[in-house]
Amino acid sequence: MPQPPASPAVRVRRAQPSDLDELVALEQASFDGDRLSRAQYRRHLDSDSALVLAAVAVPHRLLGAAVLFFRKGSAAARLYSLASDPAARGRGVGGALLAAAETAARRHRRRLLRLEVRADNTAAIRLYERAGYRRGRRLAAYYEDGADGWRYEKALGA
Repeated sequence: MPQPPASPAVRVRRAQPSDLDELVALEQASFDGDRLSRAQYRRHLDSDSALVLAAVAVPHRLLGAAVLFFRKGSAAARLYSLASDPAARGRGVGGALLAAAETAARRHRRRLLRLEVRADNTAAIRLYERAGYRRGRRLAAYYEDGADGWRYEKALGA
């Protein structure tokens, strides 16, 4: 199923070290717990096995971010985090990041994209299911606050 179109003023690119302050601020605004730290973002920005994507508006303004992991020898990429600025939600930022994550996974020759999502995050679940992700197993007490999660995955065609 096609992704919802992003606003024409939004583009997705690889995040740069100069985005670090905005990435950390976005993380704080988007999540109550299980947040990536400044040090983790710095490490992921420099890693060969991770990719941080940034959805930006013109002129430069960070609207969202996604973090992907590529484990050596695995056929699957992992979408570790997807965050949208609360003020930009509903404008296609999440869909644009998800589509870019899938493209990046294909470029890394991965056949699957996996992710975990809080069981109570209905907006994210809707986004993933509309994009063709299939629900897998329930993850009991998966999150820092004891909330359950769901594992989702999508086979990536050529």
